[in-house]
Amino acid sequence: MGGAFISLLLSKVLAKWMMGVQIVEANGPYSWLVQTVHAHARRAGLSSMPEVGVYDSPEMNAFATGPTKSSALVAVSTGLINSMNRDEVEGVIGHEVAHVANGDMVTMTIIQGIINASVMFFARIAAYAVEQALRKDDDEERGGLSSLLHMFLVIIFEIVFGIAGMIIVAYFSRKREFVADADSAKIGGREKMIAALEALQRNYENMTTDNGGMSTLKISNKGSWLALFSTHPPLEDRIEALKRGYQHSYK
Repeated sequence: MGGAFISLLLSKVLAKWMMGVQIVEANGPYSWLVQTVHAHARRAGLSSMPEVGVYDSPEMNAFATGPTKSSALVAVSTGLINSMNRDEVEGVIGHEVAHVANGDMVTMTIIQGIINASVMFFARIAAYAVEQALRKDDDEERGGLSSLLHMFLVIIFEIVFGIAGMIIVAYFSRKREFVADADSAKIGGREKMIAALEALQRNYENMTTDNGGMSTLKISNKGSWLALFSTHPPLEDRIEALKRGYQHSYK
């Protein structure tokens, strides 16, 4: 549980370092990007403006991170800026700002922390139960072997419960994506959010298996059991939800 919150506290610093994010200013070459983020943040009711960053990557991607709503970062890849028009970029920015306004970074950290703690706790309970079921009367004299069995069972159950935990975390993450889409539609316009998702969908459909890891994690791939581990819903489902008028009010 503590580890999840430590990761949250360091999230913005680590994102800048690992992704090579360069903070941009309102009077620089990406002034329009900063102005768009700040305009969306004000519409979403944020009192503190997120930092705005750009990082060099050919992938069409953007993310929001930070320990609190008042200390957030919205970062956009050069690939997304160069591949989308302004309306589509605005849709993506609205989505990321919605994550900040909804406190999704903290929400997902709490969920991840609870899952981490639960995996460790229940793995030991299950290991103890199995160990007791297998114990024989003369096992009291083989304490060393019994300890090794207990450690082995704990590791096995942590792996099993950890996989189940990943599915739970991914489920909640997918739900938050639908909410962020809906709130982006309110912040910047539904058509812009739909256009952004359609641009992403065209990009993913054009990717081949030789284009690195992103193609193997194609989030619009429906029907695969791997979808249980996906943190994002299929793009076509997100587009359809917006067209149906999926509603949510950010807090």
